Amino acid sequence: MKYTVSIEIALPLETVVQLLADSAHLPKWLRGLVLHEPLSGVHGQVGTRSRVVMQMGKHKFEGTETITRREPADLRGIPKGSVVHFDREIVGEGMWSAVRDRLTEAGPETTLWVSESEYRFSGLLMRLVGLLMPGSFRKQSLQHMQDFKAFAEQGKDVREAKD
Repeated sequence: MKYTVSIEIALPLETVVQLLADSAHLPKWLRGLVLHEPLSGVHGQVGTRSRVVMQMGKHKFEGTETITRREPADLRGIPKGSVVHFDREIVGEGMWSAVRDRLTEAGPETTLWVSESEYRFSGLLMRLVGLLMPGSFRKQSLQHMQDFKAFAEQGKDVREAKD
């Protein structure tokens, strides 16, 4: 299963990528995050492996995230016209996914974030979930992007949201 979602954020590219790359901010916008801890490497750097635990309603997901691409490596002084890439793979029980994020300037004070996701399922339960509820994965990805936008632009913290 593959899909692409995108969102515009009313902040300059460099500001957006620095907020996105800072692990201290993850709990503020990544709804359902229980744990994100590096197992090896430095958060956000290529090759870093992290344990990720997400809680979505009654469902808990645990997996290993590996950063597969981050360009440029230094997120300060990004040249005009650059494309910033954040790619990662996540492996969990019955599931493998790859997320490829591209961030570009949409205007002088606006950033376009395009996220491509690919999922592969193994095991009967996860194959059924992928087959019966493909829209829920896309919806969740878009929710994370909207939560990041609200955090970046207005300082909103998903932990304070009234669900």
